[in-house]
Amino acid sequence: MRMYWDGETTPSVETPIGDFFGLGNGQYYFWSSPVLSVGTDRSLNSYFPMPYAKHARVTVTNEGKQSVSNLYWNIDYRQELKPLPAGTLYFHAQYRQAQPNHGWVSDWYDNGDPRVNYRRNLEGKDNYVWFEAKGHGQFIGVTMSVLQNQDGWWGEGNDRFEVDDGPTIVGTGSEDYFLGAWDFGSPQSFLLHGSPVVGPELAGSRSSVYRFHLDSPIPFAKSMKASIEHGHANARSDNFYSVAYWYQAEPHAPFPTLPEMSERIPALQAVGGPGNAKQPRQEGDPQPR
Repeated sequence: MRMYWDGETTPSVETPIGDFFGLGNGQYYFWSSPVLSVGTDRSLNSYFPMPYAKHARVTVTNEGKQSVSNLYWNIDYRQELKPLPAGTLYFHAQYRQAQPNHGWVSDWYDNGDPRVNYRRNLEGKDNYVWFEAKGHGQFIGVTMSVLQNQDGWWGEGNDRFEVDDGPTIVGTGSEDYFLGAWDFGSPQSFLLHGSPVVGPELAGSRSSVYRFHLDSPIPFAKSMKASIEHGHANARSDNFYSVAYWYQAEPHAPFPTLPEMSERIPALQAVGGPGNAKQPRQEGDPQPR
């Protein structure tokens, strides 16, 4: 799905449809928020304001190998009598993935391993990037899905926001940014944050989380980069799939090339490490939670 505002030649929104609505792990599930919701019988709903001055174009492209027999939509819009105010920010959404993230260690079992636990990544090197933007705008949220390639807790990765030429905001862990605690426990869906899918801490498990900054948007005047570690200090090699949502003045920076369709299908990757090594787990080996 792509969206173009006021005759632009490159889209301000480019993302697989499922991922735009938070369904980034190949599963259909229900969840709701003030800006996105997924209901019964393939009901996908968006309430993001999407202003434009003269023209809007929304396209849906079938890149799969099977035909689509049914595609329905309903778009509500309001035509104002006055021109769009100068400086109005336009809606943007960008898909990214890492299949897999490339962790720096594979022969460990638990995130408490001293090699992992005491590693430092003060510069955000090799973080998974949610989005990068140039210009003036504000970041309003992200949906992210995880397919674990390794046993253990996929989180502990610090979120990181680099704003303009100065402030850098660094969080304390994935569950903290997405407003869980001690992992996410069980599926939950709240207004501005949630974890509608929570898998066991085993290779092959899938989880999905979201966080919206409608109450506390992160503004930027020149540029912004938002990222998160994959495991503590980027130790883990799980798959991440995400869509970042923000508003900004045009023009926007070029988006990364969208991966080819077959590369976007969530699939377990042979990365080694706990639960993914060639040899099977032996009796007496420590068990994940």
